[in-house]
Amino acid sequence: MTVANKISSLIVAITLVAGLLVSMYTAQREYRAARDNLLRTTAFAVANTPRLQLAVYNRNLATLRSEADEIKALSPAIGYIGIHDIAGKSLLQKDPSGIAQGLSLLKLRRGVSPLDPSLTSLPSEIVLDNRVTLALLLGGEVVIHQTLPVYSLIKPTEGGISVEEFGRELARSSLEGSRHAIGYVHLGISRTALWAQILPSLLLVGAISLAFVIICLVIAHRITRSITRPLERLAQLANDIGSGSVNSNLDLHGSNEISEIASLLNSIMGGLKNYKSKIDVDHHLLSLKVEERTRQLSRRNEELNEAVREVTRTKNRLREMAYFDSLTALPNRRLFTEQLNLLIRLARRHDQTLALMFLDLDNFKRINDSLGHAAGDLLLKQVAHRLSDCVRESDVVAHYVDSETRIDVSRLGGDEFTVVLNQLEQPESAGLVARRLIESLVQPMTIDGHELVITPSIGIAIFPRDADNVEDLLRAADTAMYHAKQGGKNNYLYYGSEMEASGLDRLQLETDLRRAIEREEMRLYYQPQVDTVTGNVIGVEALMRWQHGEMGLVPPFKFIPLAEELGLIGELGSWALEEACNNVIALRKQGLKLPRVSVNVSPVQFNEAFVNRVAEVLQEAGLEPNALQLELTESIAMDDATTTIALMDSLKEIGVRLSIDDFGTGYSSLSYLSRFPLDELKIDRSFVIDLDKSENNAKLAAAIIAMARSLNLELVAEGVESVDQYRFLTHEGAKIIQGYLFSPPVELEDLKPMLDPFHFAQQIQAIPRE
Repeated sequence: MTVANKISSLIVAITLVAGLLVSMYTAQREYRAARDNLLRTTAFAVANTPRLQLAVYNRNLATLRSEADEIKALSPAIGYIGIHDIAGKSLLQKDPSGIAQGLSLLKLRRGVSPLDPSLTSLPSEIVLDNRVTLALLLGGEVVIHQTLPVYSLIKPTEGGISVEEFGRELARSSLEGSRHAIGYVHLGISRTALWAQILPSLLLVGAISLAFVIICLVIAHRITRSITRPLERLAQLANDIGSGSVNSNLDLHGSNEISEIASLLNSIMGGLKNYKSKIDVDHHLLSLKVEERTRQLSRRNEELNEAVREVTRTKNRLREMAYFDSLTALPNRRLFTEQLNLLIRLARRHDQTLALMFLDLDNFKRINDSLGHAAGDLLLKQVAHRLSDCVRESDVVAHYVDSETRIDVSRLGGDEFTVVLNQLEQPESAGLVARRLIESLVQPMTIDGHELVITPSIGIAIFPRDADNVEDLLRAADTAMYHAKQGGKNNYLYYGSEMEASGLDRLQLETDLRRAIEREEMRLYYQPQVDTVTGNVIGVEALMRWQHGEMGLVPPFKFIPLAEELGLIGELGSWALEEACNNVIALRKQGLKLPRVSVNVSPVQFNEAFVNRVAEVLQEAGLEPNALQLELTESIAMDDATTTIALMDSLKEIGVRLSIDDFGTGYSSLSYLSRFPLDELKIDRSFVIDLDKSENNAKLAAAIIAMARSLNLELVAEGVESVDQYRFLTHEGAKIIQGYLFSPPVELEDLKPMLDPFHFAQQIQAIPRE
């Protein structure tokens, strides 16, 4: 800040303080004058109004009301007027704003002589005429309560005096010294209203003060400019000399000190001119180098900025992929687990209740199978949106898919969600939220023009009642969800300790089954199909086995239905198809001939997507289509014969072989059988086992063999374990036998010796004929 500005600021500050003090003094003086004038006026009006004395004496309300209006009209600041008798009993009150509510006349006049007026100031929450802003500036509303005695020359206890007698008594001058208080007038005067009356004069004083400040500022500015102008000129010239913009000598007029400074600057300029010419050359050379280096640094800086932006984008993308579900944008399992762990610690610290809800969409796989995964993904997005709308912002909703082993999670089976409700007042509140979630989800959704209704099964676990850590809480909620699904779906259940006994083994089995393929625990066993004429293996049936790390070999009847229920059969079936085709190619590379391999197909996975997957696997493995045979069950035809035939036709166009497995155990019509593009029938082992015990089974087996021959279908008899069964079937015309008579299902290495030409010929020749 310059010297001129400092002097001007000082003068302005002084004038502002002086104006403020004058304004404050004037305001206080005006306010006191207005208040005292109003108090004197009201006191005079009450003391010199005979009609008021007479009205108080006779309790004449009409006259009292008229006199009260005249007194209240003396000033807008009078917000309340009340007239009381000598005992303090109210005769009349006019209090439109309510500023005198709850006040007692006797309390206001406590300690005051009956013949003397009283004056009391009390704060009030009610502002007269709604002058709220002015009241706030004054520090709140204050009401001045003035009580004035109403005098009479007649004692208030004397009765029976007429109006004329009362008037004559008032006119008698001899009684002027005998005054008696017969009542009181109570006035409530608003301080805010008084200030409002004097506000115009205060504004005028403020305007005058402001004008005075402005005049002082102008005068100070002119005076300081005349004093400091030579110094400013000298400073400016010194700056010009430093920058080299002044080449001639300085010519300044002023005091002796300024002249000496000008002479000194002139001598400095002479030396600077010589130095400047030398430095200009160096500056030019340096500028060239700086420009070149600047261009290099700019290019390097652009490259670094681009690298930083790329790293930032990659980091953000990796964070999204690591912590958020790419489909629904909800927290995935990793982020959800971290958030749940944090909420559990907070709930434990503050002794609060927390609920975890595990939600699974019922029959979600049917939507994927019927409409495709794109429609299933759209459905999951809508489900995520509805779930988020049903809970508080402080609650956590997550798409519970496993992302620990890979970032890009497949949507297959990704129909589980979790909801965390924190700061619950009572565990029953979670049930209300679960019911709200169910009601929201069962509302129809429109996906690709199809109106769909999805129902959830919800399991609820309460912290700390059911578990006190993340893993146990998740396990409890998952167990409750499973029991809700088992109980009819579209429902919610709270976790109970009794659920552990029935659900722990299954829960562990489900968990392990989800990771079985990743852990490479699935195995394919092969059972040979033997040509009874040549003794050669003309094909094998691939049978899936689960080599559990702790439970050992798990049979198919335990995990296949579970995989179908959990929606994992598609993944398992795809793996079995790929593994079988690759094994056939591997055997051929070792010089072993395996004409074909049969793979079982679950009804759950038999859809258009499966047809496309078969084509992909054959192409990737490099296996000719007719070397692959798919074994279908009769129940496939019962669902939708038209769709089934269309899918079979698509598979036949690819070139694979089709077989009906377990024929005779289902309820399919023979007309369907004639329409299916089949290559083979397989007699179910239930008929073969009881051939020697049941004449009906023997006749049915013979009929199936004859029917296959008439339809030009190959026939395989499976489950053959005894020589008697073998002789009966071959006698009836069965030429391909599969069963323990020749070999149980074996691993690939044990199968290799059986693929030698005529491997079973010697065993067949050793079977005695009938």
